[in-house]
Amino acid sequence: MTAIAIDHVVMVVDDLDEASDRLYRVHGLASIAGGRHAGHGTANRIVPLGESYLELMSVIDGDEAAVSPMGRWALAVRSPGLVPAALCLRTDDADNEAARLGLEPTAMSRTRPDGIVLSWRLVGADEMFGNRRLPFYIQWDDMALHPGRSIAHHRVNPLGIEEVVLSGDMASIRRRIRGADVPVTVVPGLPGVRSVTIRTHGESIVIGQ
Repeated sequence: MTAIAIDHVVMVVDDLDEASDRLYRVHGLASIAGGRHAGHGTANRIVPLGESYLELMSVIDGDEAAVSPMGRWALAVRSPGLVPAALCLRTDDADNEAARLGLEPTAMSRTRPDGIVLSWRLVGADEMFGNRRLPFYIQWDDMALHPGRSIAHHRVNPLGIEEVVLSGDMASIRRRIRGADVPVTVVPGLPGVRSVTIRTHGESIVIGQ
């Protein structure tokens, strides 16, 4: 069995700077500039948490976003608040997950502000961008460049993602996760991410419902 872990949780916001300021003001979590997703009309900021992270995503080009599945999803779910919208699980074998799910991996990349190019492959992202809102998988081409390992000057000391609460069809979610030992709780309701809990050296931080 391949190794599975929580990689990141996405929050799609109206304004990256405002959301970043709010996250720091309310929760003490700092973010750093991420980059633009070329061809999708979106850009992001990263909240490093060690081996995981939060991704603040925003639409920066509505016309470009309208012709991309990810862009259309971002247009549909963006919020003025800090609302978890998607769960991404990390795998060390995207081909295996793709074969298991009958899907094809999708290659993506973005350029950081320092010019370094990050690249990865996604599995199941189009399904997540559709109505099913299931978790999807990522395999990073170079884990040494993983966004969670970046330096950010938090006011608190985050230790990683402690729990993600999903709603939706439990059987479908369990099939997607395939029994991996990840801290995911499933509750009844419309498909989506209900909350993410971040462990710190002090009190845990809960974002969402």
